[in-house]
Amino acid sequence: MTPEVLAALQAAQAAKRPVALLTRLTDGHQCLWPETAVPGALAEAAQRALRDDAAGNVTLDGEAWFIHPHNPPLRMIVVGAVHIAQALVPMAQTLGFAVTVVDPRRAWATADRFPGITLIHEWTDDAMVALAPDARTAVLTLTHDPKLDDPALDVALKSEAFYIGALGSRRTHAKRVARLTEAGHGEAAIARIHAPVGVNIEAVTAPEIALSILAEVVAARRGAALATRATPAQAAAA
Repeated sequence: MTPEVLAALQAAQAAKRPVALLTRLTDGHQCLWPETAVPGALAEAAQRALRDDAAGNVTLDGEAWFIHPHNPPLRMIVVGAVHIAQALVPMAQTLGFAVTVVDPRRAWATADRFPGITLIHEWTDDAMVALAPDARTAVLTLTHDPKLDDPALDVALKSEAFYIGALGSRRTHAKRVARLTEAGHGEAAIARIHAPVGVNIEAVTAPEIALSILAEVVAARRGAALATRATPAQAAAA
């Protein structure tokens, strides 16, 4: 790797920008995509590699390339150290997410309830600003408390988070939409919120609701279309 390519890769990693390192196998030539313009088919292959987090070889127009994706870490910010979060966090870890739980209520956000998890006890807006959600971050608000959820959603909607989900019934979400609209968020921005959160699997228990939420997160990450949302009864079961 040339010093120039290495410097560009390090700069992208520091800025948390997803890039793919492209190596032409015939002569070892390397470049970064999308920092460097490449033919359309190669760019599409690089985009797929980043989407799937999968390195591999491709042959295009008689030339063999090795594509190595360099994505920022997958992160999940969970606002609310509630029972659903206790079930959801270890599941999210098995899916490769680095999870942070944000809750100023220290009696809830404890190491005993969330062993080995980064816990932040700051107020949610301050915590979210510090965490700076990016395009590899999912944000979940689970407290049912507007004083905690709304400030977190305000920051999340101004970020590039690939998924934003909020627990609560449709009635609860309608009130949330009114508050966020009053706070200056437009219809398109508010439509980014998955609410009621989760896919409709008629979940009842905390682990089942956690599973429905994570299914929706994975679908959002992979670009899969989902026809249904969680029922109000499921969403209110927290």
